[in-house]
Amino acid sequence: MTQPELSTSSAASSEPAASSDFAPDTLIVETGRPQRAYGAAVNPPIDLSSTFVSAGDITASPYAYARFDTPAWTPFEEALGQLEHSALPGLVFGSGLAAISAVISLVPAGGTLIIPTHSYQGALSSAEQIAGRQNFDIVTVDISDTEAVIAALDEAGHARPGQVAADGAAASASAGEAGSPGMLWIESPTNPMLEVADVPALTTAAKDRGFLVSVDNTFATPLLQTPLDLGADIVVHSVTKYLAGHSDVVLGAVVTGSTALREDLHTERSMRGGIAGPFEVWLALRGLRTLAVRLDRAQANAHAIAERLAAHPTVVETRYPGLPGDPGHARAAAQMNGFGAIISFTVDSAEKATAIAEAVRLWTPATSLGGVESLIERRRRHPAEPATVPEGLIRLSVGIENLEDLWADLEAALA
Repeated sequence: MTQPELSTSSAASSEPAASSDFAPDTLIVETGRPQRAYGAAVNPPIDLSSTFVSAGDITASPYAYARFDTPAWTPFEEALGQLEHSALPGLVFGSGLAAISAVISLVPAGGTLIIPTHSYQGALSSAEQIAGRQNFDIVTVDISDTEAVIAALDEAGHARPGQVAADGAAASASAGEAGSPGMLWIESPTNPMLEVADVPALTTAAKDRGFLVSVDNTFATPLLQTPLDLGADIVVHSVTKYLAGHSDVVLGAVVTGSTALREDLHTERSMRGGIAGPFEVWLALRGLRTLAVRLDRAQANAHAIAERLAAHPTVVETRYPGLPGDPGHARAAAQMNGFGAIISFTVDSAEKATAIAEAVRLWTPATSLGGVESLIERRRRHPAEPATVPEGLIRLSVGIENLEDLWADLEAALA
């Protein structure tokens, strides 16, 4: 059989279709693709090389040794940067906690990290360990209480009105620079209490006082919230969760619009070795393609289940920002494009919560979240979970199964 001759005309080769002109659910499918050419692959390859040819000027190519950079990461990093509305590619890490720790390590000695009381427990534990080594203070706050957060910023001191660069980034290129008061860490919605922060107000207040602002955007994803647009300096993701979406990889990522901050974080990743495997990143990019449809289905399921839980006699309290009566509803409606697929509800005892989690047949009793399958967990079973989380609190990660099957299983467990 005669093979077709490859054309070299401009009509046969073009850039991928990804463009900021596209809606996010289109961009998520098109971004991070190889250059279009006749006979070329639609998907990027899995590049398994640890070493790249180089001689002379080591900066002549971005690739020399895979601990620093590899083409295996590039498509995913470019895709995430575009989705988070940054002009710079993201940085993929070997885990969500590696990404979190790299960002927290930017807090300077003598500075302060202000972090939500109900942050992801791994972030709180990591912060305590890094603070012990780097000699900075940690202040925990109710991130939904804007006045309390601003008071904590003032208490941390060094209020410096006007210390904001022309591009909106913090005037100090890095939180590690001398004189920086530290960092405000925002989780919104929080894990597992689903508190919603006033992100624009808090970023403005923090940056007016010289603080860097980092936002963990794992629950919301870039489809529901883009923190850089709300004033944040850094965005963190556990890629393990919604971005990859199939409970088969452990990865993290960081995005920033600041070249200086990206260089700091790149150095932290390279020197600490918190790097990702090529195959895992390829799987994450493949999972990312379906984020919009997965999240649409999971979010619709979650909204319906939250309404039913709120009316159930066994349930003491239901937290879901999509419920009109939820304390975070108005804020979430104002600054998010949806309410997500995580629900927390409380029953009257740890024993009852454990019994419910053990009685389900379709829901999977497990930690983690954001996969296609629905998960259920009593959060206080983790020793490091904050004491302010109720003993009877159950967190649901709602998946994409049939709604009535999910509800029938949960309703039976509640009984």
